[in-house]
Amino acid sequence: MSEHVKYLEPPQVLAFERAFSQWKDSAKRADSIRARMRMWLIFLLLRHSGARLGEILSLDDATCFDVGSTAIRLGSEDRKRSVPLPDEVFSQIMGVLDGPMGCGARGDFFHADPGYFRRICYARGKEAGLPRELSGPNVLRNTRAVEMLRSGVPITVVRDVLGQSSLDLTACFQQFSPEDMHSIVHSAQKAMLRQTSARNSFVGHVTRIRQDSVMAEVVMETRSGCEISAVITADSLHSLDLKEGSPLVATVKAPLVNVMRCGRETAGSARNRFHATILRVTDSPVISEVLGRLDDGTDVCALISAESASELALQHGDEVEFWFKALSVVLNTVRLETV
Repeated sequence: MSEHVKYLEPPQVLAFERAFSQWKDSAKRADSIRARMRMWLIFLLLRHSGARLGEILSLDDATCFDVGSTAIRLGSEDRKRSVPLPDEVFSQIMGVLDGPMGCGARGDFFHADPGYFRRICYARGKEAGLPRELSGPNVLRNTRAVEMLRSGVPITVVRDVLGQSSLDLTACFQQFSPEDMHSIVHSAQKAMLRQTSARNSFVGHVTRIRQDSVMAEVVMETRSGCEISAVITADSLHSLDLKEGSPLVATVKAPLVNVMRCGRETAGSARNRFHATILRVTDSPVISEVLGRLDDGTDVCALISAESASELALQHGDEVEFWFKALSVVLNTVRLETV
């Protein structure tokens, strides 16, 4: 597996899908319409199941679909797995299979030459403005894995959906370049900010847990390697079902974040301290907003009194330290609409 996994960002996925759909809809002859529809459905299955091309091309379409759960059954007999599909995709596939196009072809509707399908993918990718290395079937599989990880699906679930034998293989999807990590972190942060009023959010996974009968300390590591400590109740730990490796987002409200110039000694027990560079200070007669950027590119916001801001006299580019207590951290698991 390549160190930097190739996958598509959402706009690229939409462009790829649009090019494939337009190609499918442009067919005129009956035989061409049927052939292109077959390629389109194979594309949809790869796009939404995370399956290998060989798995899709060997499907028995008469038995592989579970109508009750709108899922597709993949894998060998000894390692079957059921992967849910979006309702609209499942309905479109079944509509074709149960309609005139599926007559006389049930059981081997998806049986096609892999080389031919790859050539179709490369051509549609070119129409979508994608380079060849981002237009292959395996990129669709990688894209689905990244989507699930971004959405907070536990890595063990991603492994099972992809039909991989070990976490080591699935972990390859988390080996991103700095640019990739920045994109992933901010994508998840924006999703969380739509659900919370907290100005500060950090995306990562649990690295260790220590608990007693009443409280628990949860330490998470962000994708850039920062450690954040949170103290929650044992009941909350249980309800969140957190374990080592669990993905989560930590949020901290801006009034609970403190800021000081680098090099100053502080008294207190705050567990979370991070070096940052000031981006902006917005003053008012009562309170000031201090916005900084951590070394990994994450933005952090603190609300402090106007008096404290005047004493600090912070300017754009100043080096500071943001800090907050473990008790100020709220842990969030991401709710999924589809897997």
